[in-house]
Amino acid sequence: MTIARRGRALSVSGFLLAGAIGIISSTQTWLTVERVDAGEAILVPGASALVLLAPLSLAVLALGAAMSIAGKAVRLVFGVLAAATALFLGWSTLQLLIAEPFDAVAATVTEVTGLAGSDATHEVVASIVPSAWPYIALGGWVILLAAAILVLVTWRGWKAGGRRYRTDHAETPHDGPVDAVDSWDELSRGTDPTR
Repeated sequence: MTIARRGRALSVSGFLLAGAIGIISSTQTWLTVERVDAGEAILVPGASALVLLAPLSLAVLALGAAMSIAGKAVRLVFGVLAAATALFLGWSTLQLLIAEPFDAVAATVTEVTGLAGSDATHEVVASIVPSAWPYIALGGWVILLAAAILVLVTWRGWKAGGRRYRTDHAETPHDGPVDAVDSWDELSRGTDPTR
């Protein structure tokens, strides 16, 4: 079986895996703030460090679920959206790891210490140490980007999906008696089965 024929299953799996990693990591500690006053360390969860982490991860899960029944044009749109989301989340996560992410911890530091304002919160922070979760999330965004690229490369070769959800079935004449299921199907298409 070629990669093009397995494209749908692989990409849907990649979307769902990346979305699940994002949701799980949003509840975990991403950054630990060591305090100047030697007080208890302040733990910053992923959802606080990267505000769009949880909503975009949920969107990725929804894209993965919808991808399994999407038509051709929608597959392409979903692939582009997923690639853009992967690049945005990957870049945002890298920024937290490369630069000192004071802005990502400021709200949590203010909430814990009660100190407001940039200068006051800066005086409390001795250092900011990332946990393993931003790296795990970064791996999830790489998986998402790979799945999105797979969609963009293979979307034309996928079997038509979601036929049971479509309402544009061709009218087929019945040679024999019409049963209850056929009657309901005709009603769903807007045809009166009693004629």
